Amino acid sequence: MPAISLIISFYNKVDRLEMVFAALERQTFRDFEVIIADDGSNQSAVDALQSMSEKASFPVFHVWHEDIGWRKNAILNSAVMASNADLLVFIDGDCVPVDTFLEDHYSYARHGEVSTGRRVMLTERVTNKLNPARIANGCMNKSLFFPLLFDTLFLRKRTKMEQMFRLKNKLLRRVFIKEKNRFILGCNFSLYKDDLMKVNGFDERFIHPGYGEDIDLGNRLNRAGIKTMSRKNLMVIYHTYHTHFFTDTPENLALLEDNRTAHPYTSYGIIK
Repeated sequence: MPAISLIISFYNKVDRLEMVFAALERQTFRDFEVIIADDGSNQSAVDALQSMSEKASFPVFHVWHEDIGWRKNAILNSAVMASNADLLVFIDGDCVPVDTFLEDHYSYARHGEVSTGRRVMLTERVTNKLNPARIANGCMNKSLFFPLLFDTLFLRKRTKMEQMFRLKNKLLRRVFIKEKNRFILGCNFSLYKDDLMKVNGFDERFIHPGYGEDIDLGNRLNRAGIKTMSRKNLMVIYHTYHTHFFTDTPENLALLEDNRTAHPYTSYGIIK
């Protein structure tokens, strides 16, 4: 049984997933499997994923359902059920981790806690210069500082580049990092499977992309006694550029508000 099941949400973006796989080949922590939570990708993407999986040095399992709209939470629940490890790490398929990403998630994992990392936002200019070959050669660890600094200072881009610095020293973290945080970030968090099952996983009634579905999970976990711990400046991940089209849908906001006072164990999760 692997130590970590890395669950990657995915929908058709093969070029970005190729970058993620290149980064996973460089992980310092090797005892992991990958579960692709595929929200209905087309046959071309599925075929490409099959080819990538056969070449990977780590085990890859593909969990897919029919594309009838945005159902990320449902496929994530299916991926959880397909996982073999006790520790679950969640990322999105357009987010590229640094070499020590899984090492940090494993080192800081605690029962009764959910570790939430943050993300560095790559600009369009920097994203366009990335490819699997460059990532395989280590560019995520040593070549992005100055391009991001330029885009931040001179192009006035919002990059959150302060998140790219890995800070492990316990004393410095006490001084500079607020460990407790109020919400998880869906593209970078981890917890033990038995803790996730205490709230029955993700609420599948969230069927619109945008604000709410990951915040809802964090809220329910907190009310079930699972503490959210900020791991800023650890478990570093880079979010590749894409046009943001998500909105704060009334349906998501209403569900989020209803769930704030409901029982943390959802009836619309893994166990039906």
